[in-house]
Amino acid sequence: MKNPRILHATGSALCLVALLLPGCQRPPQPQPDHPRLADGVRMQDVRFYSPALKREMPYRVFLPTTVAAGVKLPVVYLLHGNGGNFLNWSNYADVSRYAATSESGGLILAMPQGDASYFVNAALKPEDRYSDYLVNDLIGDVEARFPAATGRANRAVVGVSMGGYAAVELALTRPDLFGFAGAISPAIDVPSRRFSWKRWGQWQRFRTIFGEWGSETRRAEDPFVLVGSADPAKTPYFYVTAGEQEALLEPNKRFVARLKARGLAYEFHTKPGGHDWAEWDAQIPGCFAELMVRMKAVH
Repeated sequence: MKNPRILHATGSALCLVALLLPGCQRPPQPQPDHPRLADGVRMQDVRFYSPALKREMPYRVFLPTTVAAGVKLPVVYLLHGNGGNFLNWSNYADVSRYAATSESGGLILAMPQGDASYFVNAALKPEDRYSDYLVNDLIGDVEARFPAATGRANRAVVGVSMGGYAAVELALTRPDLFGFAGAISPAIDVPSRRFSWKRWGQWQRFRTIFGEWGSETRRAEDPFVLVGSADPAKTPYFYVTAGEQEALLEPNKRFVARLKARGLAYEFHTKPGGHDWAEWDAQIPGCFAELMVRMKAVH
């Protein structure tokens, strides 16, 4: 009689091989999409060709149901976290209401796909030009396709986790583009994280994106380094948050201490919670309240 353990192990191995064969892989399952749509707001999904990435990329937009002829609206770019996608903000956060004329006077909320890129041009993978895609291709498409106001005073960038890191990085490297940066639980220390055998796979991904440890490409994307040369007169306003039970609380405290030391305009808020959408959704009202004050102040 054959050993049942051997049969089980053999069967498991065959299943694994079958999954690895191209013809046997399971097709990707469509993600459930249940956007939270507020009254007075319409949603539009867009696919457009990105010259920087040389492929089509999707993004989702919330804007007022009705926009009067000739009216141009400020744009807020909402960036998702690592492992997420362009549907996350609309599915997990009650953010659509801020697009309504009754709530904000009218905003366009643009939610792009960023994959696991940290929205930067990858140091060791030249074809992954995600920063160029965002600041050139995406902004250009949004401003050509929708009634979007142009100029720094009419643009804000807000992100969670990976997207929060990107909001800070963009504010420091492209202060000419944005007047407000909201960083909700930003993964602020990613470029400066040291090697760990426990996170070998993550280290390899970060190496591809940011370059070798100690390299100039890595320093050029490190917010703790970038803040040292930021001009307080030109840098956007920072709204930074963190959950009181998340591991990113400590590095974010260190970062806002650097903002304070450099004389950059910011505020920092913590709330009970971890690194998840429950905590992030609790931080969003305060972020948008300050965002709307700042944007109205320049009009």
